[in-house]
Amino acid sequence: MTLSWLKRSRDRAAERDGDGAATEADLTELIAGLPEELKVPALTHSSWTQERTDSYERLALLGDSVLGLSVADELYGSLPDLNAGALTKILNQTVSGASCAEVGRELGIPEMLLEADPGQTDGKQTPARLLLEGERPLPEITEALIGACYLHYGFGLTSAAVVGAFGPRIARVRENQTDFKSALQEEAARRGETVAYEVIGARGPAHQRTYEVAVIYRDEEIGRGEGRSKKAAGQAAAEVALARLGD
Repeated sequence: MTLSWLKRSRDRAAERDGDGAATEADLTELIAGLPEELKVPALTHSSWTQERTDSYERLALLGDSVLGLSVADELYGSLPDLNAGALTKILNQTVSGASCAEVGRELGIPEMLLEADPGQTDGKQTPARLLLEGERPLPEITEALIGACYLHYGFGLTSAAVVGAFGPRIARVRENQTDFKSALQEEAARRGETVAYEVIGARGPAHQRTYEVAVIYRDEEIGRGEGRSKKAAGQAAAEVALARLGD
């Protein structure tokens, strides 16, 4: 089922773009071909530079929108029988922080970040290895590199490469159609416990807010996720928590 869906997705991309060129785009190759003036800031943490505008944060904001539109466009065209609610559920799970981190590891971004680490020349810089232990940097750097690709290659080529990189994730979400919050609640109940959700942060303007939610289990945080709504952030956090309970 996964392979057939991916084939239909690639065929659709070829029809949309008029030839097969866009379907040959590989996100790893696009990233490797980025000019230094885009690749360097995309791999620069705010503690590594005097100006926050020189870090990956602005590119991550742009890349988040490119990622969301690329996946939404693919879902809209390839799943005509699903309603908006079902499409939104697949979209949120596909572009979640956990999903971006997974794709980032497949793209070799942790190795890129370690190589880009300038070293603690003033004792205030955060080492790359510590950044990679956190939940936010890897997804955001993945988005930043997508944003950099968009600026350099344009939307068509970048979108095709993004769909290629996230395609297996889309297929997996379609097959599972998992309600992570319900699944986590069931797993906790099986253990005689309950879980709670706490909104621990929000950023961005009111019309484009991103929420951060934590899952509390046995008085400890076991998962954290982000989303464009509290519900989506809760699902992302529950996905992380489920994975940890399963370890």
